[in-house]
Amino acid sequence: MERTISSEERIRRAEEIYNRRKSLNGVRVAGNSVNRVERNKVSLFKKMILQLAICAMLYIIFYLIKHGNYIFSEEVINKTKEFLSYDINFGNLQSQFSLFIDSNKEKWWGENTNREEENSQTNSNEVDTVNELPENKVDTTNTVGGIGGAATNEIIEEESTKKEEKKKSQSELDIEYVKENYDFTLPVKGTVTSRYGTREETEVVSANHAGIDIGANTGTAIYAAMDGTVTVASSEGEYGKHIDIEDGDVLTRYAHCSKLLVKEGEKVKQGDKIAEVGSTGNSTGPHLHFEIRRENRTINPEKILKFE
Repeated sequence: MERTISSEERIRRAEEIYNRRKSLNGVRVAGNSVNRVERNKVSLFKKMILQLAICAMLYIIFYLIKHGNYIFSEEVINKTKEFLSYDINFGNLQSQFSLFIDSNKEKWWGENTNREEENSQTNSNEVDTVNELPENKVDTTNTVGGIGGAATNEIIEEESTKKEEKKKSQSELDIEYVKENYDFTLPVKGTVTSRYGTREETEVVSANHAGIDIGANTGTAIYAAMDGTVTVASSEGEYGKHIDIEDGDVLTRYAHCSKLLVKEGEKVKQGDKIAEVGSTGNSTGPHLHFEIRRENRTINPEKILKFE
């Protein structure tokens, strides 16, 4: 038998239903909103996995191009090798990936959607700012001092020139200096019998040859190879009869002579006859031992003059 409900009972039940709904803020959770959050999570993971797969496929393709000579032409392989030689900044990639995770973790945990979008936009702007900073710094450096970075280019050229000079040996610098500042002629006509540098040592022949030997008959005229002052005219020592002529910090030496025709302190001109070929001192036969020195450092005469 159906129970009759009084009006007071109906009012009481209505108030209970109202209070229950009010305690829930009057909001009913719709099923489609929950599904939308889940779909957003799945969609983000799918995009990330798809991007990683594409990157892996591209790298595999480039690797096959690089090592597969039988598939692609040499030009394509060279271009690919050049591309793969570029350095990848994994630290920068990691920082960007971390920013991406931080900016989207609220989305993945299903919190307020509007707030998540604002945070994501803010973080992406920060990433863009970080990526732009190095480029701006480079552009500023290239344009300092003038339009198009002209002053910077000049500085770079000066630095590269200094580096090249540092790479050159002292011997190379001495040769360049002598060629630029002095003029030389052959001191005697004859055939080269022993060249500058290391050679087989004997009781008479030294292991490190400081000059060049030019074979000629005894009495053959020897001429000054450059202008200068005679600072040594001596018959003592292993050089036998020899002459030193200096001009500034450059010296020429003429040794093993049979006769000296100039004296110390005498000024000579290039081409003046100063001595005659002989075989005095430590010598194996008549010849002229000819040296070129700068600040007492020996220079290979064949770098300055062309001998027969």
